[in-house]
Amino acid sequence: MFDRFLVRDTSLRNERHGDQIVGFTLAVKHANYRGCYLSLHNGYYLEIDGIEYPVDAQSFEINGLPPRGFDELKNCVWEHWDYPDEAILHVSAPGGLAPGAHTVRFQQSVLAAYGYLPTDHEWVQNPPKPGTGAGSDKTPYIVTSILPLQDEKEVVLS
Repeated sequence: MFDRFLVRDTSLRNERHGDQIVGFTLAVKHANYRGCYLSLHNGYYLEIDGIEYPVDAQSFEINGLPPRGFDELKNCVWEHWDYPDEAILHVSAPGGLAPGAHTVRFQQSVLAAYGYLPTDHEWVQNPPKPGTGAGSDKTPYIVTSILPLQDEKEVVLS
């Protein structure tokens, strides 16, 4: 239900370092009205135009801090992502995306925080792969959107 609001539809942009396009970014929201501790955030299933971008190609920018990988976020047990806050998902993809509209398939993987579940210990040690439905909390389905690539000149990293 809320899944279609997880990605801002005007946020798809190529990301540059100097004169090189190194990937792309998306502005994302949290699906759970309670937010979550970052240690529970497991990454995203992300497929664009049939190409899947694994979690190890993703980094996450939130709370005014630089982008961090999900391997680092799993240790952020006291840092919270509040429901109204927009975060930036950075994806490493040399050359970025071509101009025009892109078919985006997306699922947020945030381990549920509703008390003990039999899977909790295993998921802390070995988090489920995003896109499988396991650990998807409020986003049990992969959603599909058509997003236009915005002007890449707006996102420039030094």
